[in-house]
Amino acid sequence: MNVLMIVAFFFILLSQNNVFPRGISYSATFLIMVQEIQLRVLPQVAGNEKALKNTIEQSLGNAQGLRGLRIVKRSIDARQRQVMVNLTVRVWIDEEPSQEMFQQIDYPHVEGRPQVIVIGAGPGGLFAALRLIELGLRPIVVERGKNVHDRKKDIARISREHIVDVDSNYSFGEGGAGAYSDGKLYTRSKKRGSVEKILNVFCQHGASTDILIDAHPHIGTDRLPRVIENMRNTIINCGGEVHFQTKMTGLLIEGNRVTGCVCSRTTATNTTEELELIGPVILATGHSARDVYRMLAARNIEIEAKGIAVGVRLEHPATLIDQIQYHSREGRGKWLPAAEYTYVQQCKERGVYSFCMCPGGFVVPAATGPEQVVVNGMSPSSRGGRWSNSGMVVEIRPEDVEDVEGPLKMLHYQEEQERLAWQQGGRRQTAPAQRMADFVNNRLSYDLPDSSYAPGLVSSPLHFWMPKFITERLQEGFRIFGRKSHGFLTNEATVIGIETRTSAPVRILRNNETLQHIRLEGLYPCGEGAGYAGGIVSAAIDGERCAEAASRYCSPSGA
Repeated sequence: MNVLMIVAFFFILLSQNNVFPRGISYSATFLIMVQEIQLRVLPQVAGNEKALKNTIEQSLGNAQGLRGLRIVKRSIDARQRQVMVNLTVRVWIDEEPSQEMFQQIDYPHVEGRPQVIVIGAGPGGLFAALRLIELGLRPIVVERGKNVHDRKKDIARISREHIVDVDSNYSFGEGGAGAYSDGKLYTRSKKRGSVEKILNVFCQHGASTDILIDAHPHIGTDRLPRVIENMRNTIINCGGEVHFQTKMTGLLIEGNRVTGCVCSRTTATNTTEELELIGPVILATGHSARDVYRMLAARNIEIEAKGIAVGVRLEHPATLIDQIQYHSREGRGKWLPAAEYTYVQQCKERGVYSFCMCPGGFVVPAATGPEQVVVNGMSPSSRGGRWSNSGMVVEIRPEDVEDVEGPLKMLHYQEEQERLAWQQGGRRQTAPAQRMADFVNNRLSYDLPDSSYAPGLVSSPLHFWMPKFITERLQEGFRIFGRKSHGFLTNEATVIGIETRTSAPVRILRNNETLQHIRLEGLYPCGEGAGYAGGIVSAAIDGERCAEAASRYCSPSGA
């Protein structure tokens, strides 16, 4: 028995008998040289590498042997008055630290391989395309909007000129709605695929490795476009294709099989041409592609109405949220990030909850067509803005909407509420708004606080014109949240209408095992727009699963 084996034996024996200091755990697979330590420290220790190193050396009792450290997991515990940071730290003792921060994927060249059509370049579509390349298939990505940089000009026009381009806006274009909604990567959907794999792909394409560490990871709206562009370049460099300003207008169907799709494309000379693309189709169009839902319904392709959530964007001063969440007049101070919150409550047998919380962020206009006002939120990577906002929404089930029937009933409900908000907002992209306490107490707000919403706000009695089904539950929820968090229910906060695009109003029915449409072979409804995901990571996971199902369809023998 050599010396290393003897040392390893005694290490395991001592760890099993709790000889090591409390609060520290070790991974036996590293055989002493590399250890993972669980720490609970003050924010000023977690944020200062020298202080953290001193704490670890004291815990280990081995200051001379420590060669390096790396935080591998980090979360903030603000439940008590003294905020603490929970860390998992990997340390190297008498060994040089590993330089590998994440696992790289080797994407092969797929030119000449069987092709799969991917409709939509949001997270579902992009990750489907990348996974297809991994599996040796050639993705042809079709995106109705512009590339992620050119769509910025159209997004700016919404605030500046109140003009909405129906194909290039906060929902449509490369990156999808997720490209301009903070880049939040937290998900509870961990059973359908590997969250770690998705985060590694983001890192490989330029995202900060902090997303592998933080309990609630995010990339930031300012950094995400570069990551998305790098993903597109990987697809093209590997032999795939990406077509912008190309809208799917129909499916090619032979019997019970989809053989491809028909698209309408805008050329460089601003003329329109039709083209047919042949291959199985992954349909990842996002939750706002209402023309696609209408096309499917018109062709009697099986879809059903799905529950949604509707409400408002609630905007507070960021300093106030920091003070409430961190239990301190100083707010976040030097060492803590902008504070987040999560609220959920049952009110009159329906859920009322916060959605897509954006610390230090902005409220943005998310309409995708004329006569609509829709609001959403986003944050830059620094989360350093003056305001923090969140969707505050009420669960609505198809049976709650009685005056419309059919699979598009929830879509029609969304459109009705967005048209009302447009009318109340002055028939522009200015949004109707009300002070929070005034909303709860059914009072008109005679003035409004400053806001991050660039197109501007109009004082409006949301409690009066929004459906009572929604307003009464929001009011009850706000009272409860205010009792839980003193200072949260305040007239310093603004409710801004209307938040309707929390999820798809339609589910495109598919087989749970093959992921194909329940009747049409070769059609793979995918991601948030098909009703099977909710957020960037879950949509990306579903994209990978659909790519794997398409691969099995293309090579049924497993060849």
